[in-house]
Amino acid sequence: MSSEETEMLAPLSKKYCDVAGNVLSRICLLNYDITKLKVDAIVNAANRGLKGGGGVDGAIHLACGHRELQKECQELGHCDTGDAKATSACRLTANGVKKIIHTVGPIVNSTSNQLMNGYREQLVSCYSKSLEVAVQNGCRTIAFPCISTGIYGYPNDDAAESVGKFLIDWLTTNSDNSKIDMVVLCTFLQKDRQLYENFFDKYAEFLKKND
Repeated sequence: MSSEETEMLAPLSKKYCDVAGNVLSRICLLNYDITKLKVDAIVNAANRGLKGGGGVDGAIHLACGHRELQKECQELGHCDTGDAKATSACRLTANGVKKIIHTVGPIVNSTSNQLMNGYREQLVSCYSKSLEVAVQNGCRTIAFPCISTGIYGYPNDDAAESVGKFLIDWLTTNSDNSKIDMVVLCTFLQKDRQLYENFFDKYAEFLKKND
């Protein structure tokens, strides 16, 4: 990895240097083309049929080689909402990527409190199951796109907060650093990056107050 790439994948603890040594040392946030990242596992925001589509799904299929990746996806059959399944990285193995982890986010039809609780559980499950699959496949660095916040309609602000809270809990539980070295939150829209930054700003402030 070049010095430029190393700088790009700097953990959040570099920004919050006075609260380094906590989970922020294992989270990286950036706006970038997820298919260009040199990480062990790239998470794909897939559909239930694993047939490829638009957005990040289409970009990952294109970068991997659609025919090659689609063949492996067909062998998997389908993926339920909130679940995750892995294929090889096909052409992206040349970049050092070991696995593409396909996960299916919830399609949000209503933002009522009762329904959002269910959607939130499904969204968090996407991240939880993807990390589980990554660990099972020996992947120590993993990059996530924003799952379900595009045409699937999940509210961006709720997603950033829900995912942020989950990652803090998960990385705290796995604080021995023996499973995942780095989680990259790779956003496409600047507003999603800003929402994540707002969340982690508040978390860093909380750590400082309770130090």
